[in-house]
Amino acid sequence: MSPAIVRRLVRRTGAARPATRPAALAVAAAGCLVLCCCAGTFVVSVIGAVSDSSAHDPQLVACRAALAAGDQTELATLDDEQRDHGALIVEVGVGLATPPRAWVIAVATALQESGLRNLPHQGADNDHDSLGLFQQRPSQGWGTPEQILDPRYAATAFYRRLLQVEDWQRLPLTVAANAVQRSAHPDAYAKHEPLAVAVVSEVAGGIAAAAAFTEDLRCAELGEVTAAGWTRPAPGPVWSGFRTASRPDHLGIDIGAPRGTEIRAATDGVVTLVTCNATLNGQPYGCDVDGAPAVAGCGWYVTITHPGNVLTRYCHQLRRPDVAVGERVVAGQRIGLVGSSGSSSGPHLHLEVEVHTVQQEDPGGVTVTRTVTDPIGFLAARGVVVECTGSPADCDPVHGDLTLGSR
Repeated sequence: MSPAIVRRLVRRTGAARPATRPAALAVAAAGCLVLCCCAGTFVVSVIGAVSDSSAHDPQLVACRAALAAGDQTELATLDDEQRDHGALIVEVGVGLATPPRAWVIAVATALQESGLRNLPHQGADNDHDSLGLFQQRPSQGWGTPEQILDPRYAATAFYRRLLQVEDWQRLPLTVAANAVQRSAHPDAYAKHEPLAVAVVSEVAGGIAAAAAFTEDLRCAELGEVTAAGWTRPAPGPVWSGFRTASRPDHLGIDIGAPRGTEIRAATDGVVTLVTCNATLNGQPYGCDVDGAPAVAGCGWYVTITHPGNVLTRYCHQLRRPDVAVGERVVAGQRIGLVGSSGSSSGPHLHLEVEVHTVQQEDPGGVTVTRTVTDPIGFLAARGVVVECTGSPADCDPVHGDLTLGSR
């Protein structure tokens, strides 16, 4: 967002906090997007952010709708102080002309380091000389204690160091954050990504659907990563939906794409399974040849585990996938090619989304509940539009989510 696009208007109104905190990024009648802190502390106008020339593009029309309404579901654990600090971090990022993905990384980092609180020195419990929202250390050149305890200064310092990280846009959130923070727990930032997206979306109403790494605030296009960190894994229409009237046992969606089309990771994560799954009449069938409806199994497939206890699964690949178990992947990274192995009548990508809910039990045990959910709705909430082109019987997820069991 260049100075020609962004005007920052900081207001200290002293207005009372509203009873509810509505999403603040709305498409204004004059063609601009307005970013407002719900407590009345700042207003940012983004002029010409979404071009009217894209008004009839289904992807961008759906994105505009998402931009107008933030998701409140992840925010119940945060109080007003934490949400105001999240809003300030976004404001600083906008003022520095950083792209939306940087806002998410910054908020996730502050969630891990301080719980979005401006922490003073904690006495005997303090981690060395760490202070403030980002637990920055005067002894490591972050500034004086007084500077670091100014949230605006601290956020500015974080963004400036992030932008100095080589290829930060290509790094998983937790890697980019740790490149700035150099934490003793470098993987800890990943778990805060879903909540960070929700915080940013509350401030910037549904910003999850915006393009992650562009300086002009606009909707993500096909092949781009959204500010929420997700992208479409393959081009093409959805031929068959999730648990529809005609296929109640179909636990994913089928995206029609030509043989050899690249399959890309939907978001950052770690590869947890790469395997061939194909049998015919109880006997191994193989995955290096086309399957058929009579063949059982997913063919060559990959499972990736993502922050927030989410798994995605990519089935019917043309050959052994391009990734290996334990490999860290980023959103948009190629993981394989569309094929027709396993139980398949033609080239397509079968995509599944599985959500794990972890419940703490006493004494010291946990129960994990596995639920498969509609990928179309799941991706839409993360700014990625996937359309089903079939009949309602082939598209509508009338049977809803399915719990696979607990362990």
